[in-house]
Amino acid sequence: MTESLTIGERVAFYRRRRGLSQEVVAGLVGRTEDWLSKIENNRAELDRLSVIRKFADVLDVSLGDLLGEPTFLDWTADSGTATVTALRTALMDYRQLNPILRRAGNTAEPPAIAHLERDVADVFNAYQAARFGFVTARTPLLLADALLAVDTHEGAELERAHALLALSYQVSASTLTKLGECDLAWMAADRGLTAAQRAGDLTVMGSLFRSVVHSLLATGRYDAAARLTADGSDYLSESLGSADAGLWSVYGSLFLAGAMASSRMEDRSLTRDFLEHAQRAARYLGADGNHLWTAFGPTNVAIHRVATAMELGDVQVAIDLGPQIDTSALPTERRVRHALETARVLSTSNRRDEALATVLGAERLAPEQVRHHFISRQLVLSWMKNPRGAVSAELGALAHRLRLAA
Repeated sequence: MTESLTIGERVAFYRRRRGLSQEVVAGLVGRTEDWLSKIENNRAELDRLSVIRKFADVLDVSLGDLLGEPTFLDWTADSGTATVTALRTALMDYRQLNPILRRAGNTAEPPAIAHLERDVADVFNAYQAARFGFVTARTPLLLADALLAVDTHEGAELERAHALLALSYQVSASTLTKLGECDLAWMAADRGLTAAQRAGDLTVMGSLFRSVVHSLLATGRYDAAARLTADGSDYLSESLGSADAGLWSVYGSLFLAGAMASSRMEDRSLTRDFLEHAQRAARYLGADGNHLWTAFGPTNVAIHRVATAMELGDVQVAIDLGPQIDTSALPTERRVRHALETARVLSTSNRRDEALATVLGAERLAPEQVRHHFISRQLVLSWMKNPRGAVSAELGALAHRLRLAA
């Protein structure tokens, strides 16, 4: 399949492959045949992940099959000529499974913990700057060094090495999720959680809980993501009495991820509950921060109120709140993600020119992120395929940059 199909066109493609009529599929997802016809012919937008997940289940395909997020990452000065394939090779190296296998013939010197901490910070900072080419190029080397560190260090340094290995897997999972490699992301998050358990660091453990929740979200396993949010937060809450800002940030961020899961389950009560827990954590901290690369604080909670409102179909709430949020103090990745959500809000309320300007502004900040996110791609595709008048030069050029037009 090409990258130039809308989600509705992908639904039509797989529906025909399954030999199902519009009437049957519409009934199975609880909608009318007329509504499905409009979706498949780009006369109505399909952008709520809760509904897209229903289609994926009915058609027996993955969520990613319908979203069509591309894993093809352009070569840049940051990435060189080794991108996702290099990270895939690193994660599927059998020697990662057992220290005995890794030690065989390995004569390399273990990295100093201080150097490994610096390298983890460099990669996380690049991720938050939406430099995904840099992350995919550097992470295989980072994983190799972190694994060597856990095989050779002892005592307190060994615990720290396990924590850094966990964080290395986390940044791998986060990037792979952005690029649509959801199965690999799950593998990385799962290994990261195992490493975090060995580290004995509660904050790192909480951070990996969040990573696994995001991986579950990416594969459409919303129920499991919400349950892990509840279980993980209960585990962390026992230590909040003596917690520092890092643990509070991880705790609050876990609830934000859980709120996305519950909103995609269309569970309004649980979404409100998770957001309120996140808000209390943000009030405790008092200001935005970036402890352990969470970008957590009042602004990120507000961003998630907009995103969950859109998932729940509360468009007016998102319209009232989304464009008013000042994200200028947050890392680029968070700013751009909210900008794309705002563009979706504006487009839904028939303010296409403002929506296009918002996407263009996001692209100037983070072209790689805009290129790969399903919201920007689906907005541009829908505008191109259902124009209201002539397609503007700006929109045509953007479609070309996103590889959505010749």
